[in-house]
Amino acid sequence: MRGQPAKILAKADVRLLLTTAGRSRWPERNRAMVLLSVKAGLRAGEISAFRWTMVSDAKGRIGTVIELPAYAAKCGSGRRIPIHPDLRKALTRLKGDQTGPVIQSERGGPMSAKSVVNWFARLYATVGLEGCSSHSGRRTFVTHAARLVHRAGGSLRDVQELAGHRSIKTTQGYIEGDGDAQRRLVRLL
Repeated sequence: MRGQPAKILAKADVRLLLTTAGRSRWPERNRAMVLLSVKAGLRAGEISAFRWTMVSDAKGRIGTVIELPAYAAKCGSGRRIPIHPDLRKALTRLKGDQTGPVIQSERGGPMSAKSVVNWFARLYATVGLEGCSSHSGRRTFVTHAARLVHRAGGSLRDVQELAGHRSIKTTQGYIEGDGDAQRRLVRLL
């Protein structure tokens, strides 16, 4: 991330993005793109490389995890990401051919990584969210996962693995602090 990191999204922002995506020309695809970013933490290049075989079980149904292979991930950081229920519903509605790209361009075939980046830029501009980029969903995913991991009995290492980071320092750089939590913490001291 160069310069200012992409802003994270509030729950209301995500709802607005999903509503706007749902009213678009390609509603199922666009909702899936938002959810792949926010609920699976995928990068633009990973969304572009995402294939049905990475999410389908042996019978061709939507499985329970995304199997992101090393060739589709940055720096070969392939990983397994459990599928959030909202994402599962969106993928089920979108279900295409068994082997092709999940996120297709309007002309057919996969969207390029640059097209995914541009698509998110247009979406954020449309809804009036400044300082957001295709990486905002990923930062939101990592930040929210880090804040909730203790409830699942996990650690920051689990968040690191879900994000596909080689270094825990990289994961920490994605996590945005919470001013309200910091104020509550100081009051407890």
